[in-house]
Amino acid sequence: MDIEQKQAEHIEFFVKQASALKGSALTSVIVEATSHPSLFAFSEILSVPSVLELEGTENSVYLDLLRLFAHGTWSDYKSIAGRLPQLVSAQALKLKQLTVLTLADTSKVLPYDQLMQELDVTNVRELEDFLINECMYVGIVRGKLDQLKRCFEVQFAAGRDLRPGQLGNMLQTLTDWLTTSDNLLVSIQEKIKWADTMSESDRKHRKEVEERVDEVKKSLSLKKLQTVSRPMLTSEGMRRSTLNLVE
Repeated sequence: MDIEQKQAEHIEFFVKQASALKGSALTSVIVEATSHPSLFAFSEILSVPSVLELEGTENSVYLDLLRLFAHGTWSDYKSIAGRLPQLVSAQALKLKQLTVLTLADTSKVLPYDQLMQELDVTNVRELEDFLINECMYVGIVRGKLDQLKRCFEVQFAAGRDLRPGQLGNMLQTLTDWLTTSDNLLVSIQEKIKWADTMSESDRKHRKEVEERVDEVKKSLSLKKLQTVSRPMLTSEGMRRSTLNLVE
């Protein structure tokens, strides 16, 4: 079973749970979801009405926690840790995995130094073990560890939840891309038309040249034939002609 199918099943499970509960009963669902080892998408849970109703209540910190796992990173957590529930070890691991996904979305070559800083890892061995065991083995990323260049070359990374407003930017980017593609297609079609026109012109010119060459050949052949068929005067004939002229 691939990671996308697993995600869909886990999301459906937690959405059903959250939809059936309200208030403080949702806190345990949120903790369980953000601790689950195979769940990396949270926007559907965030959109559940009962979850959104936590805003402004004494349990609103759990809504903030869920938003952090949907869009944030380990560095984001450290900056607001005092305003959030303390993370259990499974949540800390999950947030670091999500941090790798965020970094992989911005660059396909991640320097070890950057990763160690973002993940609070103290040495290369620990970092490589984390990338292999907690990221690549889990299936959320694929890539190559380059010890010589001290970097992680990303070949694939699972996508994260879209931030608010990010969908609009993506749609605008796609619209711009489609416009550019349309303009490029028109340009290509014009070049093809021009090439066809030039090809037809070359064909006509080549035909005219061939016709002229044929005419020249025919003319030369005719002249040669006339030269060959003209009677040649023998020496006797020339002598007689001379005598006739003298007489």
